[in-house]
Amino acid sequence: MKTETIAIHAGNHVDEATRAVIQPIIMSTTFERGEDGGFPAGYIYSRSANPNRHALEHLLAKLEGGVEAASFSSGNAAGMSVFQSLEPGTHIIAPDDMYHGLRNQLKNLFAGILTFDFIDVNDTDVLQQHIKPETGLIWIETPSNPLLKITDIKKVVAIAKAKGIKVLCDNTFATPICQRPLDLGVDIVMHSATKYFGGHSDLMGGALITGETNDWWTKIRQVQEMGGAIPSPMDCYYLVRSIKTLPYRVKGHVQNAQLLAEYLEQYPNVEQVMYPGLSSHPQHEIAKDQMLAFGGMLSFIIKGDENDTHNIINKLKLFIKATSLGGVESLIEHRATVEGPDTKTPRNLLRVSVGLEHIDDLIADMEQALTL
Repeated sequence: MKTETIAIHAGNHVDEATRAVIQPIIMSTTFERGEDGGFPAGYIYSRSANPNRHALEHLLAKLEGGVEAASFSSGNAAGMSVFQSLEPGTHIIAPDDMYHGLRNQLKNLFAGILTFDFIDVNDTDVLQQHIKPETGLIWIETPSNPLLKITDIKKVVAIAKAKGIKVLCDNTFATPICQRPLDLGVDIVMHSATKYFGGHSDLMGGALITGETNDWWTKIRQVQEMGGAIPSPMDCYYLVRSIKTLPYRVKGHVQNAQLLAEYLEQYPNVEQVMYPGLSSHPQHEIAKDQMLAFGGMLSFIIKGDENDTHNIINKLKLFIKATSLGGVESLIEHRATVEGPDTKTPRNLLRVSVGLEHIDDLIADMEQALTL
């Protein structure tokens, strides 16, 4: 089936008792045993499995072209479950502009348990130099947050596989509508389902999707069940509902982002626009090769200082000054402020989650805000 069809049908099961077209929400935390003491419906306790979570995970696996998915209460919980699944002493290679929430997890929660290096994974020589005998995972994030760097997935996978190292790709910015890392050889794909999967800025979730069920995946499943950082049945229901429109929402985000990026690139007060759909992007050709579309996120650097960026944000009427991304409304933020004192993000950079408003209105709003 095509992606649009998968999004609508893969997460939905007609209720046998009522024949309801939309699968009901099963809030029960526990399930009745059969006369033989077994579990005839396959469910024991909601932390282990739930019909709504089963439907969501089936849908996520189909969307990414994987064999199984595990859903979590947030993207950070999904990432933490990966780190918890690794043997103590495992070395991780991660991007130098890795999403700050997961970077801080490694630095503040796993220091002394795991070792890690944050490097430019796009530099093949640097990547090779940092591989150690105990390296067990290369973590990539493409496009990256907030610099929109593009990692050559096939190149990294080739280097990793030659050394027996696993590769995980954070595909949150792209979604499976714009990029399918499992098809390019990645072992596991991660998502913050809060973002484009939810799509309406009103629920949280995270997901991991695997290309094969192996010992590592079994350990991740154990962490999910025993740790219990799972989404509620209600969150699963709403994620399944939201994903039904994901392919069409993302097409709108991509179209608006491309047009806004092209507008910003020619604006005299803008120094640089970071969007992989622009021919000026340093990895534009790689993005063309491995992405199906260029996504709905962009960042731009203004010709000014940090105070100027705040002045621009405060003049905007439609772009909401808020963290997060992937909702139907356009959001903008001064990313360095969010990331804290150790940020590597330029102080005059603004990150934009381009929404589904009419592009003429978005450009008009940006025009009046950028005018000094």
